[in-house]
Amino acid sequence: MAHHARPGYTGPITFPETIVSGKFGEKYYDLTLNALRIVAGLLFMVHGGQKLFGWFGMGPMPGFWPFGVAGILEFFGGLAIAAGLFTRYVAFVVAGEMAVAYFWMHASRAGSIFPWVNKGEAPILFCFIFLFIWASGGGSKTVDAWLAKRKGP
Repeated sequence: MAHHARPGYTGPITFPETIVSGKFGEKYYDLTLNALRIVAGLLFMVHGGQKLFGWFGMGPMPGFWPFGVAGILEFFGGLAIAAGLFTRYVAFVVAGEMAVAYFWMHASRAGSIFPWVNKGEAPILFCFIFLFIWASGGGSKTVDAWLAKRKGP
């Protein structure tokens, strides 16, 4: 049974061209990619700061392995991603770290692969956001882009 916009209406439901068209997405792609990179990098950096420096009432976590390594990757990796420095390389490494964190620290400890059971939503989201950044690049407003422009052709 089809959903109709109003009684007796049988045609397709349409939206303004500018809102849902590919042109709208193309117009704002770079802006949203830069925003995603910066926000995800800063939030990731905070997780590292919690582990390394005891920010926001957590930690600092004891020992170098595994939390010290995770803290270093998250703090400095998040900073690099937010700034757009070595963006693709760092995004690939920290996506891997988040995959390891999900399966090692969340799924195995909770005995469940389901994120609603093992509380692993954040690592999954960070992993896939960073895989997206690895595949897409960091956008136009990065230290990488600034250095490339400075170097010239």
